[in-house]
Amino acid sequence: MADYDRRRGGGGGYNRNKRRFRDDDEGDSDRRGPRRRYDYQPLHLKARKQLLSLAESPLQRGHEEVQALAQLVADNYADSEDLKITFLDLVPRLAIEQPLKTPFVAGVLHILNTIEPDIVGDVLTRIATRTEEKIDAGEWRDVKCCLKLLASIQPCLKDDGVFPILEELFNRAGELQATSSDDTIGTELVKIILLTIPYIMASSPGQFHQQASDLMEKTDIIASEPHNLLALIDPYPPAGSEGSLSVSALGLIQKQLQAEASNGWPLACLPKPWVMPQEETEQREKLENAPKHDLPSISIPETVPNGPRPLFPEVYFSVYADEDVESVPPMSDIASSLIRDSLLDTINILDFNRNVTARYLIDIDCYFADGTFVKRATPFDRLRDVEPGRSTWKPEDVAVDTVFCQLFQLPAPEHKLVYYHSALTEACKIAPAAIAPSLGRAIRYLYRNTYRMDLELSYRFIDWFSHHLSNFGFTWKWTEWVDDVQLPELHPCKAFILGALDKEIRLSFAQRIKGTLPPQYQSLIGPEKEKESPDFKFRDDKTPFAVEGREIATLLKKKAPDEEIEPVIERIHTQALEHNLNPLVASTDVFVTCVCFIGSKSLSHVLACIERTKDRLLNIGAASELARAQIISAVAAFWRHHPGIGVSIVEKLLNYSILTPQSVVHWALTATSTVSQSGFAGSLPGDALAAPHIFEIVFATVLKVTGRVRQVVINPSSAADAAPPSADGAPMDPEQLRTSEIAAMRDLFRVMNDALVSWASATKDEMMETGDSVSEDRDGLVQKWAARWLRVFQRRSAIEESWLLEADKHENLGEMTT
Repeated sequence: MADYDRRRGGGGGYNRNKRRFRDDDEGDSDRRGPRRRYDYQPLHLKARKQLLSLAESPLQRGHEEVQALAQLVADNYADSEDLKITFLDLVPRLAIEQPLKTPFVAGVLHILNTIEPDIVGDVLTRIATRTEEKIDAGEWRDVKCCLKLLASIQPCLKDDGVFPILEELFNRAGELQATSSDDTIGTELVKIILLTIPYIMASSPGQFHQQASDLMEKTDIIASEPHNLLALIDPYPPAGSEGSLSVSALGLIQKQLQAEASNGWPLACLPKPWVMPQEETEQREKLENAPKHDLPSISIPETVPNGPRPLFPEVYFSVYADEDVESVPPMSDIASSLIRDSLLDTINILDFNRNVTARYLIDIDCYFADGTFVKRATPFDRLRDVEPGRSTWKPEDVAVDTVFCQLFQLPAPEHKLVYYHSALTEACKIAPAAIAPSLGRAIRYLYRNTYRMDLELSYRFIDWFSHHLSNFGFTWKWTEWVDDVQLPELHPCKAFILGALDKEIRLSFAQRIKGTLPPQYQSLIGPEKEKESPDFKFRDDKTPFAVEGREIATLLKKKAPDEEIEPVIERIHTQALEHNLNPLVASTDVFVTCVCFIGSKSLSHVLACIERTKDRLLNIGAASELARAQIISAVAAFWRHHPGIGVSIVEKLLNYSILTPQSVVHWALTATSTVSQSGFAGSLPGDALAAPHIFEIVFATVLKVTGRVRQVVINPSSAADAAPPSADGAPMDPEQLRTSEIAAMRDLFRVMNDALVSWASATKDEMMETGDSVSEDRDGLVQKWAARWLRVFQRRSAIEESWLLEADKHENLGEMTT
């Protein structure tokens, strides 16, 4: 009853509510207490917000959005200095930092040119200045973005507009190519020209056909000629009778533009927000009769700079190349290059914010013409039901394809691989129903082609696949590959499965991963992988030197000085000689195994143990090649069920100079006989070539050597100061250090090349000793693995030699990337 009184009359609550409703209806707000506060937004912030959010909403019509913003700017440009500064600064920045929005920014300028043409003149001056700055800095991607914006407002320019700049760029490209066919700056300039032309033709329908045709006739000379480095960066190198699946990206754009020109330049994928509907007759007439401006001068230096980013020819790579229904633009369509170019620039520019990058990946359909894509999250099977003549391109597939083309770019993508991992992860979290099926089809394509893929890319695939699964509960449809579990470990598909499971275990733990696998996979994760610490082999009295091994382990655990360990080492030497064994190899195996055992709790424990025993380990490493090989063998044997930890320890031993890069290569690729271990990485000769962790060790070692060389070349004085003194105690001479480091790198590549060539050509003694059919099949697989290894490190060698050649040409090495 009390509740009823409060509602109806007690305290007057009911009447107050009635009065409030009446006041709302009558628009009388005077009796409602304090007024609601409204924050006034300055005009320049309002304009900034609208400019930055252009095209982001699929609910807004493009031409209405650009009209509203243009009108806001035109009405207040003269009266608001803040708005003027904001607008002039933001337009070129938006073209460079958010290139997907370039046509919409151009749309604003088209409309402004019909209202306040002087504003467009100011913008042109600012864009021209920014373009010239970027040319002088060699920032060619930014130059391309600025030129695409200028090309999109070609109707606002007098005479030939942007074409004279493109002609000048081609002249520089031709000079560079005439000087050296290996030049990459010239091909980059041609790519900029070819990607700018479509924006000119889209903004000026029916015009400039002759200028475009003449320019494309010139670029064809360079674009159609395969670059010398192209064969080394092909993700699918031809093998035997099989041809490559890939084509030159530059040559592809040239052919696509030629096809587009023959069809009258429809360029259907590019948005044209400055094109008004038929009913807006007055605005259409204004656009047709808008004034034209002189394009401010943009000077291009006679010697164009390299810039901060290394340039390489590009190969067009797609993970949806064999679909029975086109879910991405075909290579014959210019849309495949134009969409990818804009999205790719956006991804690489926004590397500092993976969440924003993921949002752009999801919203890609907002930035291209209506009808370019099917509706988001359309199942692949439904594409077959799309009526003829309409697009079947899935926006999610295009986005995933673009990220993978960077993830699988050779010799290296612009940013760290983990950035592209995280971009795909965030996109999958934002729109799982749309992105996850696309990723699943991409994974299946890559798995099917792993046998012919460049070996470096195969291991990138393993890294990404395991990392991606770790973000989604390690769930995957492993039953699809269940038949491949029975394949030999040298088979590429089996090697992928083993490598992926190992990486998953590194990111979690064995028991967890085992629980995500079907029964057929259980044998791949044995009970040894589930143990926190490997078994200590010297606990078994049947193991040679078991007593001495336990004794050394006890001494190491007590942090005993080296003087107490030495007598035990001497006993091992004596026993080894009695059994005709190499004493140093035998004692090294015992000692390093004990170090690994004592440090098996964690990586920090083993590093502390290495630090305490560093002097003895340095002496062992300096003694002989066999001793260094045995150090690695002992580490690998102890951590054979957790190879990732072994990889980390070997890297640390390299940092301490206990091991040399050549010792790692010899251990992995040659089969020298030692006493206590098999003498090579793997249970049989050649097995190591299919082991992901062996490739990981060798690849990391090579990168360490090449990185050191680049540091020495860029800053020899600093490197010489940090280097240990020479044998006579004198400081290291910078030039001498440079020469020795380069010679060591070349020698390492030579050793690798010699070892891999013998495996690839089947001239290795271990391969020639067998004659049965099973061994022949096995040797055939070993040969293929060796050929893939050989290609990877021949490419690394060629890249470093090319880099050294460029370094010799440049006085200011600080500008060169490391």
